[in-house]
Amino acid sequence: MNILVFGKDGQLGGALQKQLLQPSMQHNHLSFVGRSECDLGNLDQLTYTLNAHKPDLIINAAAYTAVDKAEVEPDLAFSINAVAPSIMANYAVQHRCALLHFSTDYIFDGSKQGTYTENDVVNPLGIYGKSKQAGEDAIVTVFAQHSTAQYAIFRTSWVYGDGGNFIRTILRLAKERPALKVIDDQFGVPTNAEWLADVAMHFVLDRDHVRPFNSGIYHAAPVGETSWYGLACLAAQVALESGQQLQMLPAEITPIPASEYPLPAPRPMNSRLSRDKLQMELERLAIVSKLPHWNTPWSDQVAAYVKKLSEQ
Repeated sequence: MNILVFGKDGQLGGALQKQLLQPSMQHNHLSFVGRSECDLGNLDQLTYTLNAHKPDLIINAAAYTAVDKAEVEPDLAFSINAVAPSIMANYAVQHRCALLHFSTDYIFDGSKQGTYTENDVVNPLGIYGKSKQAGEDAIVTVFAQHSTAQYAIFRTSWVYGDGGNFIRTILRLAKERPALKVIDDQFGVPTNAEWLADVAMHFVLDRDHVRPFNSGIYHAAPVGETSWYGLACLAAQVALESGQQLQMLPAEITPIPASEYPLPAPRPMNSRLSRDKLQMELERLAIVSKLPHWNTPWSDQVAAYVKKLSEQ
């Protein structure tokens, strides 16, 4: 089976490579492309890449993710986050291949109390979220006309892995500064890229073929919830306990409201995602037992991640 992965240089793309390059997957033909091989802002290049690789499964882990910069580059954001997924979807239905696409909590405005389900009304606040919503809509529309074709959209939140992310930024600042202010009234679920890649690959693949999963949108995030402040405090505490030399102790992190830290693009105040639908589908597919970390809380995963960074 030919598997084509877009976004190889991102945190999720790197985690997907680790999953797909395991010995159990070696019977598949794998192609990983990044911006240097295929710029998703160049739609002709995207079409050429799809036709050249002839995939049986397309995995789109690429996106325009510069949330604030998107406010001044809307055309580029929509080209990469909306038009490119539409082209992938059309290729998929025309050539009978499956599509796995990753989306974001930013498609919600964050005003809901409690967790968001896949059926909740979307209302993105900024260009980034609007472009990702447009990408989702395009995929759903294309596949709605081909009931036998398979697709899955995994919405997730606060991803961290190999590369730049909030946790690494906090740890760097903790070594450089004696104190720090962090937002404490925006809530969500930190998602480990390796955890997400593991869940996603078990969901769509059964060794050398695509599983008969139910097409649709799924929320994928670990158990629990926190604020950016809570995440920062945990990361600093674990780093300290792991022997890292910090100027700033966890107690010297000050919680502040988002209103005190204005940014060009608005963020959802609530990014908590209900994973009940995904859990039900994993149980239907009888693969929960193959996911030992499915129920591992976000806090345990972050702690393990920070300890690993401390050892490097």
